[in-house]
Formats: sequence, structure tokens, C-alpha cells
Amino acid sequence: MKIDTDRFEVRLARSDEDVAAAQRLRYKVFVKEMGAQASPEEHAARQERDEYDPYFEHLLLIDKQVEGDPLDKVCGVYRLMRGSVARAGIGFYGASEYDLTKLENLERETLELGRSCIAEEYRGGLGLRLIWDGLAQYVNKHDIGVLFGVASFHNADPAPIAEALSYLHHHHLAPPELCVKALPEHFAEMNRIPANQVDKRRALQNIPSLIKAYLRLGGHVGQGAFVDHDFNTVDVCLIMDTQNMTEKYRAFYERKRNA
Repeated sequence: MKIDTDRFEVRLARSDEDVAAAQRLRYKVFVKEMGAQASPEEHAARQERDEYDPYFEHLLLIDKQVEGDPLDKVCGVYRLMRGSVARAGIGFYGASEYDLTKLENLERETLELGRSCIAEEYRGGLGLRLIWDGLAQYVNKHDIGVLFGVASFHNADPAPIAEALSYLHHHHLAPPELCVKALPEHFAEMNRIPANQVDKRRALQNIPSLIKAYLRLGGHVGQGAFVDHDFNTVDVCLIMDTQNMTEKYRAFYERKRNA
């Protein structure tokens, strides 16, 4: 799979240098911008990495107009792990935060999305649409039935985002057959405010744009949030059934194009 325009290219990583470029972007976003912890080796290399990287595929958004260090050309990244690959190897990264048994036992192919980020100067533009188009090609190629992955609120304190978490719990909780649950040692209750006391407009203002985009495409959340002190985030598990996504995806981007 590949998408190529005059400026941008979207493709899977093909080399160690490609993966290093993805890790460079992750360091810029997660460590420098969001305050995630990093080892001395990661700081020295300016790369955010972990033991899962060799097992994942890395979907890259590349700005061909960037000059200089090739590692700085990657401006967007998704880390991808199909269920069939996870079962044969290291497993899902998300299993360190959520009980994924329901998803692991599905007959349909699943895809875990992780470490997704876009460089700040590219957010909200053509680049995000292109990398999502690349993801859609990947989903179609591998006949993915369910996508899932953790998405984050910046800051590892659930209290300031109580209304946003409550809104997600009351209005976007996954159906029982897909509803995974945060592991007890870091479980944070999302049902913090009664549904009739949640101000929808205010709640949505406090939900990150990426999470709202998934919700527009028919996404749901699992039960409970996960407080990740290492990454300075509160995570929710997003789950999307691709059978329900296709038309919403098309309608979403049609509205974007018309706007």
C-alpha cells in the first residue's frame, strides 16, 4: 500500500531508518511535548522506543519537502499490530493496560493501533487525512473486522476531565461483546458524573481531537480509563467495528472536502 502526492507520501516502514524516523517523531511529541518519561539512551538518540517496535508495522506520513536529516521527514505515524501476528509473537501492547480477552477471542481479524501521533505543525491539515486514507487501505487489504487502541488525554489526573470521561462512558460505551476493561491496578472510573448533569458541549471541548474523530467514525470506548504516569496521560481504549465505519468514514471526509 502507498499514497503519493506532490508533497506527502504514506507507506509502511521498509527499513531500520524508517522505524528510527518514526521513533524520532514519537520522541518529539510524547517526550518533548507531552512530558513522557524516557531513558538516558532515548534522550541521547532523541527516539522514543520500546520492546514492541520490532514486532509492529509502522505506517508513516512523510513530508518529501523537508530537507536535511532524513529522520526528520516523518511527520505522522501509526504503529500497527494485527491479531494474527500478535497471537504468534509478543501479543498486544494494549494488554498491559486493558483486559483484551474479548478482542483476542474474536473470529474476525483485529488491528491494534498504537503510538499514533502527528507533528504539531501538520495537525488538522491534509496530512492527517492522507494517513487515515493509508490506514483505510491497510484495513481493506487485511480484511480487518475490529480496530482498537488506547488514546490519551494529556495529564495523568482524571479529576479535571471528569465531565469528558463521564460523557464517553454514558454515550459511547462499547457493546458488551467488545467492551474491554482497564486493568485494576491502574483503573480510573469514567462514570464520575450522572448522565443528566453532563454538559455535552463542555465535555466535547475537553476531549482530544483524535478521540472525537474516532467517535465520529462510530468508535466506542472500553470500561474504565488507565492512568499512565510514565507517559503523563489518562488513556481510554477506543474500539471500532469496521462494518459500521465505512459509510461514516466516507461521510466524514465528504464534509471535510466540502468545508
